[in-house]
Amino acid sequence: MPYFTIKKQDDIAVVLLNQPNSPVNVLSTKMLSSFATLMDTIEQDNEIKAAIFYSQKPDCWVAGADIKEFMAMKSSDEAQELSRGGNKLLSRLANLKKPIIAAINGATLGGGLEFAMACHYRIASTDKKTVFGLPEVKLGLLPGGGGTQRTVQLVGLRNALDMLLTGKNVYPYKAKKIGLVDELIHKEGLLQAAIKVAQKGFKKRSRKKGMLDKVLEGTSLGRNFVLKKARETVTRKTRGNYPAPLKILDCVEIGLDSGMAAGLEAESAGFAYLHSTEACKSLIALFIAMGDNKKLKSTAKTHQVHDIAMIGAGFMGAGITEVSIKAGYNIVLKDISLVGLGSALRIVWNDFNKLVKRKAMGVVERDMLMAKITTTVEDSDLKNTDLVIEAVFEDIGLKQKILANIEATCKSNTIFATNTSSLPIADIAANAKHPTNIIGMHYFSPVPKMPLLEIIVTNKTSARAIAIATNVGIAQGKTVVVVKDGPGFYTTRILSALTHEALQVLKAGASIEAIDNAMKDWGFPVGPLSLLDEVGIDVAAHIARGDLGKMFKDRGIEKDDSIQKLADAKLFGRKTSKGFYIYPKKGRKTVNKNIYKYFGSEERKDLDKTTVQNQIGLAMVNEALLCLQEGIISSAADGDLAAILGLGFPPFTGGPFSYINAQGASEILTTMKQLHAEHGIRFKPADILVEYAETDKVFI
Repeated sequence: MPYFTIKKQDDIAVVLLNQPNSPVNVLSTKMLSSFATLMDTIEQDNEIKAAIFYSQKPDCWVAGADIKEFMAMKSSDEAQELSRGGNKLLSRLANLKKPIIAAINGATLGGGLEFAMACHYRIASTDKKTVFGLPEVKLGLLPGGGGTQRTVQLVGLRNALDMLLTGKNVYPYKAKKIGLVDELIHKEGLLQAAIKVAQKGFKKRSRKKGMLDKVLEGTSLGRNFVLKKARETVTRKTRGNYPAPLKILDCVEIGLDSGMAAGLEAESAGFAYLHSTEACKSLIALFIAMGDNKKLKSTAKTHQVHDIAMIGAGFMGAGITEVSIKAGYNIVLKDISLVGLGSALRIVWNDFNKLVKRKAMGVVERDMLMAKITTTVEDSDLKNTDLVIEAVFEDIGLKQKILANIEATCKSNTIFATNTSSLPIADIAANAKHPTNIIGMHYFSPVPKMPLLEIIVTNKTSARAIAIATNVGIAQGKTVVVVKDGPGFYTTRILSALTHEALQVLKAGASIEAIDNAMKDWGFPVGPLSLLDEVGIDVAAHIARGDLGKMFKDRGIEKDDSIQKLADAKLFGRKTSKGFYIYPKKGRKTVNKNIYKYFGSEERKDLDKTTVQNQIGLAMVNEALLCLQEGIISSAADGDLAAILGLGFPPFTGGPFSYINAQGASEILTTMKQLHAEHGIRFKPADILVEYAETDKVFI
């Protein structure tokens, strides 16, 4: 079956896009070969006056390039030739004398959008599945099919940089507003509207420019100012760890200064250069792993649920409710307080209203989603639910009480999932009638934005409970990692190792900002002390008092009571406007120098940045190794996914285990031995690291 099929309607060629044996259309070398033949047909057939590209996939126009094919390329020369070949074809398309119309419904991303931009006219549906974007920067790449050039031509420099440097999605109404598409229509009338445009012809309208755009984009001085500011922002945010954004800016600047042909050649060269970088390889591997994670979904009837009960209407409960109704589930939201229920509904409503204002969600869709929530203060209203998720305060007695009420009220096969970051699931289930139904579902805050769900299982948790929790998590848009029960599970445990070591460096005399800046330079999006302020110092102290703190103590690691002293002093972080930093109502946060009295004195000293990074970063890496060694995580791949998506471990490294692979296990072991000699037992290298170093093995 061919990728392209031409169906003529009078003198209009409707080109149907339908990649065989694939749920979506993607660009590949095989497709590009067919595309050249297609253009020959359109160009040489005198009966064809115009052509329309229309996808037969229900929710996809063209979803981008075949990433696995790209990864299989053995050299950067291959990548450069792919980009050059693609650019040659799309330039040919753009220069065809016959009108070419893209009739777009569904995802139009990466190379798909580059294809659409090379067409002469773009008409898109307003369907919620229609979305545009150039996500290549998230993969450590740049758009290699003219994206750095045509985006600027269509939407202007500032809008183009926003798309190119963030990779964010653009929805239909915004796309029309900025000039990315020419016309919008409902999905059902898309093809007929495109045929009408092809028959009657069209007149390209110039994008409306505000005064600021005229000043900044209409002169070389203004353009240079925009590019200069963009470089400064990129450098500040990436801290030199991600080469793609700067390469994108280079291509844009060359195109503006020297013309389209020079810009396209720079694009192909940049595409080839980025192909060989470790950042690109790691980010693409992460993307593929996230895609493969969706394959964990079970289709067995006994593993499906339709109705979910949510106990606890706080910020986490509201977030879990929001992602659940968006996934199609009906939710019974229970709390002890009507005020709490009202607050949760307001949080969800406000989030949806933001989407409505951006025209990324319709009013009717918002109201239908909100109608999926039933609120209650009565346990009896939960009796028919298949899955109960509990997200109350981290108090084991309270969670056990809720579990007992659920077992007394609900069906004997109802799954009970507790949202906890550190309380052992086995302890919560200690008095359960049906311990096989008990599971942990650890969400990360804010739930609608954070992509990870850590599922925690005990030695009694049933396969059915695991399958149901996994299915729900995937439906909610989460990447799911299943871990074994234990103090802190995986994510909280390795995060605690990181923050504990940051406190030791603080005690050694480093300043708060030096520690945070060193770890941001290492690749973390947020420094460890800033993170403690965001999580809540009181929460960290609560975790340290529990089983996780006891586990570290049993390993011989000296207890650190400084975090408890801060909590006792009500220095909780952002929530109390004061922690390691001071958070004014207006303006930027500043270092709280008064906190130094808990860590020696206000006098601080300069410590070598690399030493600080190794001490803090490898504490986390070694803890991840111990989790793999003990079977808390089942694979290094899971450990990488969870560390990046849940904790912000530097994505360009691929995760803690990929980081070891890149540096070499023997190199990491040497550094760990030095840290062990200097700082003692907490840096004793994991046995698995010693084994891999001695046998020259790799983790992934």
